[in-house]
Amino acid sequence: MSVLPFDQRDGYIWVNGALVEWKDAKLHVLSHGLHYGSCVFEGERAYGGVIFKSREHSERFKNSAQLLDFEIPYSVEELMAAKDLVVAKNGFKNCYVRPFAWRGSEMMAVSAQNARIHVAIAVWDWPSMFDIATKMKGIKLDIAEYRRPDPMTAPSRSKAAGLYMICTISKHRAERRGYADAMMLDWQGRVAECTGANIFFTRNGEIHTPIADCFLDGITRQTVIALAKAKGIEVVERRIMPEELADFEECFICGTGAEVTPVAVIGPYDFVPGAISRTLIEAYADEVQPKVAQHA
Repeated sequence: MSVLPFDQRDGYIWVNGALVEWKDAKLHVLSHGLHYGSCVFEGERAYGGVIFKSREHSERFKNSAQLLDFEIPYSVEELMAAKDLVVAKNGFKNCYVRPFAWRGSEMMAVSAQNARIHVAIAVWDWPSMFDIATKMKGIKLDIAEYRRPDPMTAPSRSKAAGLYMICTISKHRAERRGYADAMMLDWQGRVAECTGANIFFTRNGEIHTPIADCFLDGITRQTVIALAKAKGIEVVERRIMPEELADFEECFICGTGAEVTPVAVIGPYDFVPGAISRTLIEAYADEVQPKVAQHA
């Protein structure tokens, strides 16, 4: 990926219903979303110029805003059309798509009921991170110090910017320690997810994954579960304690960015990427590609 700062790139960003030059897409420093975390977003991918599960992402985007007590002033259909427009205008085929919405500058206090809701959509080039041979080597995960919060203390079903603060802290710590990412526990000390991806384990031909009740039930997570079941692999959603990691065989994570990526190490625990991980890497790649053929 390019190291060019995101505020210095060329292209077009959709802002409040219109395309603007990339470098002109700005907000004031006194924006409520910046100071109080009143911002929601989505992470999506386009394959061959077609956004994977665009409708599901747009529906979750609007629901995330409602959980933060504001309404996105565009319909699902309008958001889908805007995303397609931005991808096409920027000339990308395989790219990342970032819709986001935030409260503006009309009020600068905890309460911001009269602040305008702004919406923007940006895209940038982001090919698949690794080929399958590289993926099958597995990545290394640290175990994060911070935990996912009790769902009674935060809107965990929202893809809210503020919920990622501890993810950034945890990922930075992991990277400084030589890991690619960190696995997070929930507020009761059970396995939850990674800083930006859901996590799965295998044992005796079955897949085990944490119940998504205090973290985001990812769209990629839902897709992978459906693909596994279609392959005849049993998927068990349950509470998983950290000490159980010693008994699992394979581990993999999934998300828009990670797609399906095997894990070789989590702290003191080792895993061997194997047949189930490879099957789901290939199944996921096949799942996103037919959408291209349908729009050719």
